[in-house]
Amino acid sequence: MKPQDYPIHIDAKKNQIAEAVLMPGDPLRAKYIAKKYLKNAKLVTSVRNMFGYTGTYKGKRVTVMGSGMGMPSMSIYAFELFYFYNVQRVIRIGTCGVVSPNIEVPELILAKDVYSLSNFAYIYDGTRTHIEKPSSKLNKKIIETAKKQGKKLNVGTVLTCDQFGPYINMDRVLKMIPKKNTPIAEEMEAYALLHVAKVFKREATAIVTAVDSKFSDVVLSVKDREKSLDDMITLALDSII
Repeated sequence: MKPQDYPIHIDAKKNQIAEAVLMPGDPLRAKYIAKKYLKNAKLVTSVRNMFGYTGTYKGKRVTVMGSGMGMPSMSIYAFELFYFYNVQRVIRIGTCGVVSPNIEVPELILAKDVYSLSNFAYIYDGTRTHIEKPSSKLNKKIIETAKKQGKKLNVGTVLTCDQFGPYINMDRVLKMIPKKNTPIAEEMEAYALLHVAKVFKREATAIVTAVDSKFSDVVLSVKDREKSLDDMITLALDSII
């Protein structure tokens, strides 16, 4: 059997994955979301402990599944979800570092586009680009939902890095990015999701929560961190159904 004939990293049956998927990086966060927000949530895949759950939210089927850390991991799961399970729309929900003085911890950020210095797109399918755009339809719904929920939502360019931001000289990296693409936040997965979604002509975007900033000494308490992540989760859930 050829590898492309069956999924290697997801062991769910085809009818066990919903058309709408939320993807946190952490599989334990997927478990948290499923238990707290989904009705009749069922664990449908657990290969390598990358948990995926399907249940209903406000009567609509939703799957929540971890992506792991970094573009290679995200691209594996995004590919399998689109190719084998015919997933139609994905929202990445994760955490990020702030690289703009205008964003405060723990504000929410929606990617209007995603920039990466990597060669991910070129290696993936020969495309020479460093910027990807999310689904305008999904973004419009998220912005409208945030207004209804009374949540502040920053919209701007998100930088996807190959390395964990706090462990590298981010100022040096930012100097390498064209000014027209100046980001407000940095993370490690969104670019891969958007590029793979584009190839499959599916909808995808990213909402991230600011958890650290070079412009602030704010350290979130466990309670504040949970609330900020819950704000992101409910925004994504109400936007994807």
